[in-house]
Amino acid sequence: MVAARARRVLAISSLTFLGRSYPATCLQWYQHPTEEQLQVLAGKQQKAKSKKERKYNGHIETKPLTVPKDINLHLEAKSITEMDTRVLHYFPEYQWLVDFTVCATVVYVITEVYYSLTNPRNEMNISIVWSLLVLIFVFKVLFSLTTHYFKVEEGGERSVCITFGCFFFVKAMAILIVTENYLEFGLETGFANFSGGAVQFLEKQGLQSQGPVSKLTFKMSLAILCGFIGAFLTFPGLRLAQMHLDALNLAKEKLTQTLLHVNFLSPLIMVLLWVKPITKDYIMNPPLGKESIPLMSESTYDSLRLWIIIALCVLRLALIRQHLQAYLNLAQKSIEQMKKEAGRIGTKDLQKMVARVFYYLCVIALQYVAPVIMLLHTTLLLKTLGHHSWGLLSEPSYMSPKEITEASNSVKSSTLVANESKKLTVAQITMALDGLQNVFTPLLFRGLLSFLTWWIAACLFSTSLFGLFYHQYLTIA
Repeated sequence: MVAARARRVLAISSLTFLGRSYPATCLQWYQHPTEEQLQVLAGKQQKAKSKKERKYNGHIETKPLTVPKDINLHLEAKSITEMDTRVLHYFPEYQWLVDFTVCATVVYVITEVYYSLTNPRNEMNISIVWSLLVLIFVFKVLFSLTTHYFKVEEGGERSVCITFGCFFFVKAMAILIVTENYLEFGLETGFANFSGGAVQFLEKQGLQSQGPVSKLTFKMSLAILCGFIGAFLTFPGLRLAQMHLDALNLAKEKLTQTLLHVNFLSPLIMVLLWVKPITKDYIMNPPLGKESIPLMSESTYDSLRLWIIIALCVLRLALIRQHLQAYLNLAQKSIEQMKKEAGRIGTKDLQKMVARVFYYLCVIALQYVAPVIMLLHTTLLLKTLGHHSWGLLSEPSYMSPKEITEASNSVKSSTLVANESKKLTVAQITMALDGLQNVFTPLLFRGLLSFLTWWIAACLFSTSLFGLFYHQYLTIA
């Protein structure tokens, strides 16, 4: 009974997701008018009848009812109820993603508290598995949404996805050749540590190898992944730009408008956090006279960067209601735009124009929420797998590259002792697992996850900026 009640609450409140305690009844949607209402507004008081016309070949064709486009129509606003959400396209996927993300985040927080109190050494962090599952589900949802654009024969959505995917692929290849003096990811150090550890691990197993993959293959594979991520985030970014403009028009308070601007620029802020000349070098070594006194240590800056990303993700989730309401208002906005046009429109077409706005609400909500979830849990994985710390004033709790190398050498020597035994024991299996830990080191995860976090933010800002330019200057008002 408790589980059923909890699921009912989630069904009602999941349209506003996390962060603010807004019930779904705060969201207003517009109901399409019936044919009788349209006929009354058009001045046709008589009983509704379909006009018919006879073709030359003798067949009778039903002519659809039409009304003037400048009809005096005002849509009726209704609050979203639980029954309304059941007919929404992609609502089960949206609710499942929301529920699982909440559970995974709670598990992560509890695990972090547990590790900070007990500081275990040889226990697997179960929150890593939960965060990985969240990312898998997010990719699945974004892939499912993108495939719908490829199924549409008309409209150009398929061409837009392919164009942006190729653009981001080329952009990723260009970014990957930029020296780390400008973009501080640690990919070069992480890949070198990965290759060296893999070669030594294979040698201990009696295999001769120069490494699992070459640097070119590694970067090419990463660029292909970045191209797919860019294609998946194309329409979420374009949609966000339109919702941002509409939300600004609805916002009346200066504070809300400021938060909306910060929310739109949050991916740019995340991108700049990894640009060394602009942020890290300036903060750690500010030009204060002849001597430069660092304001914070490198570990403190890494922790501060994690907190900034999480705060910006929370801000975006907190403003979801304003953006969804701005999207729902597109129904009334379309009617007002239609009134400025001349001619007539079919009643069925007018009803579809209004109804499809609410019908695709969960698709828009997924496009808004999924990138934020991806950013959030990629950042959480960066903290955990990269052995970073949450503390801004405490000493770093993760190992430096030198300490990682020393620990790797100590494990390798113990692996040699274990290999002298001819029997397969638990100790040998443990040493083999330790050897894999020397291959997939925190240095590798820091570089890889830092780059992916930066890339997701860069894709979101690029697509939303293009969408802002398109909706501001290229669309006909």
